[in-house]
Amino acid sequence: MNISADGHTVTGLETARLVLSPLSEHDAQFMLGVLNEPSFLRFIGDRGVRTPEDARRYIQDGPMASYARYGYGLLRVALKADATPIGICGVLKRDGLPEPDLGFSLLPAYWSRGYAHEAASAVMQQARGSLGLGRILAITSVDNESSIKLLGKLSFRFERMIRVGDNPTELRLFFSEP
Repeated sequence: MNISADGHTVTGLETARLVLSPLSEHDAQFMLGVLNEPSFLRFIGDRGVRTPEDARRYIQDGPMASYARYGYGLLRVALKADATPIGICGVLKRDGLPEPDLGFSLLPAYWSRGYAHEAASAVMQQARGSLGLGRILAITSVDNESSIKLLGKLSFRFERMIRVGDNPTELRLFFSEP
């Protein structure tokens, strides 16, 4: 449940129905599927991950590097009942944003069951509690109504439209403060 990296211990989470745990290279095949899911490509973007080796590199350079640098990052979300991985959720620190942001993506077979809310609520509780984070951001594509609705349930408020990095696409920026 915990992973220690460069002095940071990343703690997993449990909810009534879910187990959230740090991603490892063993999750490469799962992440390959998540990152190439049509809904992920449409609403979040193409990460250029096409092979299991690309997925391992993505996990090493993304979530695992974030654990080591910040003590938090994306977590694997799995069903508690049978350990089936269903998505990812966590707090990230992106170069193009001034504060950490909440990120989440579930496989479509697990949408509309309350899992995203359950996972994101646990992540936000940890972010405010043991991680001591203040202002937390979230970004969505303009037309990602499901994510926008979920952010509202989590008490995020719309701030403004932004562009992140070199991406010309405008995104909605939301924020949550303690």
